Amino acid sequence: MAKNIIEVKNADLTLGEAAASVHVLKGVSLTVEAGESIGIVGPSGSGKSTLLMVLAGLERLDGGEIHIDGTPLHRLNEDRVADFRGRNIGIVFQSFHLIPNMTALENVAVPLELANVRNAFEIARQELVAVGLGERLTHYPGQLSGGEQQRVAIARALAPSPKLLIADEPTGNLDAETGRQIADLLFSEQRERGMTLVLVTHDAALAARCGRQVRVRSGEIVSDAETQPLSASVRQGAASA
Repeated sequence: MAKNIIEVKNADLTLGEAAASVHVLKGVSLTVEAGESIGIVGPSGSGKSTLLMVLAGLERLDGGEIHIDGTPLHRLNEDRVADFRGRNIGIVFQSFHLIPNMTALENVAVPLELANVRNAFEIARQELVAVGLGERLTHYPGQLSGGEQQRVAIARALAPSPKLLIADEPTGNLDAETGRQIADLLFSEQRERGMTLVLVTHDAALAARCGRQVRVRSGEIVSDAETQPLSASVRQGAASA
């Protein structure tokens, strides 16, 4: 029986203050088994990206509990959460978040060095080769296409060998073909490494590639179901679109 890598119980979070406050998460509960792929979907402002940031330990709950791989993040201080995140959670953002004056190799290696990982630059090189950028190690972000920058970001997220990979609109800044290639990369790496993948997306086709889809509306989970396989005719129509 697979164990749960994510357990969220009655998560409650309000952002902002006084008249500007927004009740973003309202008693959300969610469990995810190790090795699953989950697509979190919903309209803008529904709370789905905030839920993702809670899972990453980048937003702290006002109430409720969150356990990642058995560790109670809601009980840890910021330093301990950051340490746990660096060792166990990889994060990919829509806008890449690369350091512009560092090469692709440095962007992947420096976070490893800061975490005192041995052979940081060799690990970074291996990860960049794995995502198809073996010939672009010394290029700066401004010299790379959007798809290449996202591959660097994925390599950086994968370098610590995380148990959980979190992606916030990973194809949102890319054209359709490049976005498909990045999605292919994410899912292939997830399968090969046995990681858990949780992503937020507005792209119905990307969400449909996940094993489960969790729909969020007005700060609450309104549905949570296994993704139904597409019929051959639907797959053909999507491929030709």
